[in-house]
Amino acid sequence: MKNILVLCTGNSCRSQIAEGYLRYFAGNKANIYSAGIETHGVNPKAIQVMADDGIDISAHTSNHVDEYLTIPFDVVITVCDNANEACPYFPGNVKRLHYNFPDPAKATGTPDEVMDEFKRVRDMIKTYAADFVKQHIS
Repeated sequence: MKNILVLCTGNSCRSQIAEGYLRYFAGNKANIYSAGIETHGVNPKAIQVMADDGIDISAHTSNHVDEYLTIPFDVVITVCDNANEACPYFPGNVKRLHYNFPDPAKATGTPDEVMDEFKRVRDMIKTYAADFVKQHIS
């Protein structure tokens, strides 16, 4: 079974959403983890937009990448440029993938406009996760 790590800056939004969708699409075919190069806690708006799509990430925790350095990852996916640049070295034959998703936590405007940005980024990550599972796990 493959071990997949999704890495972001604070492990609060993008990596949490990606972990939720990767777990959903991969089922029991992979072990999915997410972490940050910092820990900022799971963003309540990320929990909300995932719940709106039927996926519960409310029990997720914000974890630091150092907690996972002993796990033999097959794939590390960085979901922001900062994490890609700061990603630690993982020994072994680790495939590194990168996609710089916009940070919905930086959205401004009315509450509805902010949630619209969370939904937009969520949908981008959902498409990426579904494609990733088709190409690398299924």
